[in-house]
Amino acid sequence: MNIRQDVTVAGVESDPDTLTLHAVRLLGYADTRLVARRFGLDIADTTERLLDLEATGRVTRSEFGGSSGWSLTECGRVEGERRLALELDDAKRVAVAGVHEAFRPVNARLQEAVTRWQLRPIPGEPLTANDHSDHRWDDRVLEELGLVGRQLTRLQAELTLVLPRFDGYAVRFGSALDRAVRGAGRWVDGVGIDSCHVVWMQLHEDLLATLGIGRGRQS
Repeated sequence: MNIRQDVTVAGVESDPDTLTLHAVRLLGYADTRLVARRFGLDIADTTERLLDLEATGRVTRSEFGGSSGWSLTECGRVEGERRLALELDDAKRVAVAGVHEAFRPVNARLQEAVTRWQLRPIPGEPLTANDHSDHRWDDRVLEELGLVGRQLTRLQAELTLVLPRFDGYAVRFGSALDRAVRGAGRWVDGVGIDSCHVVWMQLHEDLLATLGIGRGRQS
C-alpha cells in the first residue's frame, strides 16, 4: 500500500493542554492516571489541567460502578476540534486526509476480522457466536489481523510525519495481537483493555477528530 504525498510537511508537536483534552476524547471515560498516560504527560500537571477544563465546562467528572473518571462535554468536543484544526495548514490537512482515505478500506478489513472473531456462522444460523473451538478459523482471523497491523504501521508512519501525537498505535495494536496469538483471545476485541479493537477505534476517532469529520458523515 503506497500513500502518495505531493508535498513535504514538517511535523507539529501538540501542546499539553490540547493533548489532555484530546486524550479524554479518545479514551471516552478514564481516570486522571489514564488520561496522563495516553500521551505521556506528567500526572500532577494533568490533574491541574483537568480541573481547569472542568471549571470551563469542557470536561466533567463522574462516578460509575465504584470508579470515577473524566469525560468530554459537547463544549469540550468543539474546543478540542478547534485546537486540532489549528495544527493543520493546507498541506498537513491534505496529508492527513490522504491517510484517512487509505485507512477506510483497512478499517473495513479490521471490522470484518473482528466480526469473524465474534461470530462463526453455521448453516441456517449466520449469527452463531464463535466458541473458539475451531482453531483454524481463529488462526485465519489472527493472520488477517497481522496483515492489518502491518498496514497500520505504514499508515502511522505517514501520520507521524505530520503530527507526532499519532505515534504508538502500531506498537499497541501489535502488543494486543501478540497476546491474542499466545492464547489470550480477549485481546482481540475486549473492552476495558488495550485490545486490537479498542486501539483501532481510538485511531479512527483520532482521524475523525483531527479532520473535523462527524461520525455520521464518515464510513
